[in-house]
Amino acid sequence: MLVIRRRPGEALLIGGEAEIEILEATASQVKLGIRAPRSVTVLRKEIHVTREQNRAATREISTAAMDAAAEVALKSAYPQPIRFA
Repeated sequence: MLVIRRRPGEALLIGGEAEIEILEATASQVKLGIRAPRSVTVLRKEIHVTREQNRAATREISTAAMDAAAEVALKSAYPQPIRFA
């Protein structure tokens, strides 16, 4: 990881196409301005992580895995009856 110190009003370039300018800095947060071509996707990391988790959750699972999950769910929903001798 590259660590760069910048003050408000200063900027850095990424790949010659994207410019990130420090607009404001306080003790608890930093406000950034990002100039990049429309072809460059700029996302907050938490949005990207959530998107990837959603995609992983929607991937097709095998029939055997689905059957096993259904069996576990049914067993917990309908426990075995108690038999008295």
